[in-house]
Amino acid sequence: MIERTLFNADHQAFAESFARFLDKEVAPHHAAWEEQGYVDRAVWSKAGENGFLCMSLPEEYGGAGADRLYSVAQMEAIAHAGFTGLGFGLHSEIVAPYILHYGSEEQKRRYLPQLANGAMVGAIAMSEPAAGSDLQGIKATAVKSADGSHYVLNGSKTFITNGWHADLVIVVAKTDPAAGAKGTSLLLVERGMPGFEKGQRLKKLGMKAQDTSELFFTDVKVPAENLLGGPAMEGRGFICLMEQLPWERMQIAISAVAAAQAAIDWTVDYVKQRKVFGQPVASYQNTRYTLAELQTEVQVARVFVDKCCELVAADRLDTATASMAKYWTTDLQCKVMDECLQLHGGYGYMWEYPITRAYADARVQRIYGGTNEIMKEVITRAMGLGK
Repeated sequence: MIERTLFNADHQAFAESFARFLDKEVAPHHAAWEEQGYVDRAVWSKAGENGFLCMSLPEEYGGAGADRLYSVAQMEAIAHAGFTGLGFGLHSEIVAPYILHYGSEEQKRRYLPQLANGAMVGAIAMSEPAAGSDLQGIKATAVKSADGSHYVLNGSKTFITNGWHADLVIVVAKTDPAAGAKGTSLLLVERGMPGFEKGQRLKKLGMKAQDTSELFFTDVKVPAENLLGGPAMEGRGFICLMEQLPWERMQIAISAVAAAQAAIDWTVDYVKQRKVFGQPVASYQNTRYTLAELQTEVQVARVFVDKCCELVAADRLDTATASMAKYWTTDLQCKVMDECLQLHGGYGYMWEYPITRAYADARVQRIYGGTNEIMKEVITRAMGLGK
């Protein structure tokens, strides 16, 4: 195996500390959380108390001022353990960075410390029943009042991760419906605002412990000061989304590689122990060659993703490369899960086996963050082939 150089000793020590947190606070409960359809709110508070949320935020806003490789190590640990109910990555490395990069100073001081300590859970509401990967097709509207004191928000959102627990939602809406993408803005909507309702927790193929919800906004009066970034940012929401999507897609790729490696590790252990016709499954050439092929492909993906993470740390990752990483690794993740499940035989279809849950959890990776078909479209445009 190629030695990884992405992490230094401090990153590795952090990863070990976080792994102990997962063993104590998550492992004993995750199966029950899958049954109830959401993680207990207490795990958010405990993560905040231990400094495991929003680590890359500056210390003045409640973070640790850590580089993003600490977050990469955290994402890998969660994915490798199969604890897909935890929405920490979206909260810490999508929601919080939007506020940090685009928010006003007042917004940063009001929300970021609460996100960092777990007092607030964050979500971002992009997808709608009729607008998934096509963000320009968003129908939610936020019309400014005559006196300019607030926006009246109407619309619905679906497939919202952390939606059930969310105290703060960044809502993508049209403040100027006639202006297309240039009329898109981002609003900070808080739990309890009249007219903001949470729908049912959605029952999914996988990621069953993740509280994915529908959100409804009916004449919600959102104070003008809750426009992300203030008046100058009205109509600039689509630009913000495009700037942040490469890092979001990299997070998907990071978890895809870690989950694929976990599946291989589980399967290697299983085929050594399981016997068929009096011999370990591992003794058959087909088994060994299949695993050798999968490990090779995951190793290739790991090297590519690690290089992309280095580019993230240097703020040099471009959209096309992030799209390549997202599409390639998630396609590979699904392939690995399928092959490894097959090597488990009938037991691979039993929910108590981690490979079964990982197989179900993996499928959405090719859909969210922009479908893999959209990723290919982004890549072709960078090649000068798109429209």
